[in-house]
Amino acid sequence: MKNSFYPALVETISFLPISQIPVERMPVIESMVDYILGKINAKEAVRLNFICTHNSRRSQFSQIWAQTAADYHGIEAFCYSGGVEVTAFNERAVEAIRRDGFKLVQKGEANPVYFVFHGEESEPIVTFSKVYDDPINPTTGFAAVMTCDHADENCPFIPGTEKRIPLRFEDPKAFDGTDLEEKMYTERSHQIGAELFLIFQKVKERL
Repeated sequence: MKNSFYPALVETISFLPISQIPVERMPVIESMVDYILGKINAKEAVRLNFICTHNSRRSQFSQIWAQTAADYHGIEAFCYSGGVEVTAFNERAVEAIRRDGFKLVQKGEANPVYFVFHGEESEPIVTFSKVYDDPINPTTGFAAVMTCDHADENCPFIPGTEKRIPLRFEDPKAFDGTDLEEKMYTERSHQIGAELFLIFQKVKERL
């Protein structure tokens, strides 16, 4: 599958800072690897729902990078995202994904739906801001991956989840409107991409 990826995206993937992932992140990374391997070994679908407060930045990055990493390594997985409030897929995050080499097709204006492609032959990754239990998301048999502390602390119970994984990231929103905005959105996208690529790389190595 990776042979059909867009060349610009392949270049981005080659530079993801996997070697810079701090050792203190490894326990939660291993927890996610174990969950995915357990589902595969049980011959059950791998469903991951990435959740943050507004489903606008970190959870969108995570859904896109997780699906991309799974497809790159030839692992069947179904990746979703949601929040506790509906806003929109933030335009700064959209542009960061575009800079990374993905192609996006927008449908609608208010809380638009984006169809995200990682290659000419890829199925689109469908992204838009929604609550975590939106009908497009799974209701049973999934892991809830909490990508921000606010959502993790304010959603003590998520119906239907088999496992809750606190894979938290800092919010690039803090840099909106500053000279560092583009740099920090790209940095956050690449941090998330690196951790999710490492997760699926480890899964592939252990199958």
